[in-house]
Amino acid sequence: MGDRYWLWLGARLLVAFVIIGWAVSYLHGGSEEKDFQQTLDAMKQVHSFRVVSSDGTTPQHRQMFWEVDCERGIVHDNWSVNDDTRDPHEIMRHEAISIGTNVYDRKSDGSWSGAHFGAGGSSAEFLCQQLAQGQDTNVLPQIATMIRRGIIQKGDKKTVNGVRCREYLVTLKGGSNGLEHDTVCIGLADHLPYEMTVDWLHSRESFSDYNTRISFNLPEVALQNTSATSN
Repeated sequence: MGDRYWLWLGARLLVAFVIIGWAVSYLHGGSEEKDFQQTLDAMKQVHSFRVVSSDGTTPQHRQMFWEVDCERGIVHDNWSVNDDTRDPHEIMRHEAISIGTNVYDRKSDGSWSGAHFGAGGSSAEFLCQQLAQGQDTNVLPQIATMIRRGIIQKGDKKTVNGVRCREYLVTLKGGSNGLEHDTVCIGLADHLPYEMTVDWLHSRESFSDYNTRISFNLPEVALQNTSATSN
């Protein structure tokens, strides 16, 4: 009887410790979630950046390049898709510059189209508003979603494009096998993301030039329109 009592008491105490531990973790969050919250807060202050992205999915291979300047309202995006299913292999290209609500597209002959009204989701105003409000964008890592839904594990330190950062492993529901495994490398000094990988896409993105003045090669037609508007 005595042994059974102590076993019962031990089991009750173990359950109590588990519940208390879960409650503390829920209320206060782990250090990894706090680190990502610092990143989300740092991203709210970002007003310019560059992104280089590539993936090795089969049969298509994608490369993307973004430049965003919130203060001047400019977004430059350039992407290409190499389709291995076609013979000969087909490469689809797209390049556009958004200035305010005007969008200029690069044509196949290398010239630029005249201005047309762009979708709000591709404008600097929309992207920068999302960042300032701590919401996810389709350009920088989805840190807010990772905090809410991800299992985050702290990894090792490394250097990405000359910046020291710490890598975090993030597991989310999704991807081709039901789970998506990402890595995000967070700057040690400024808490901003500098690299991200996604396993099922075989993709890698690097982020740079935060809060620097970006030099854009603007189309002549855009400069003419800007000059005419100013006059």
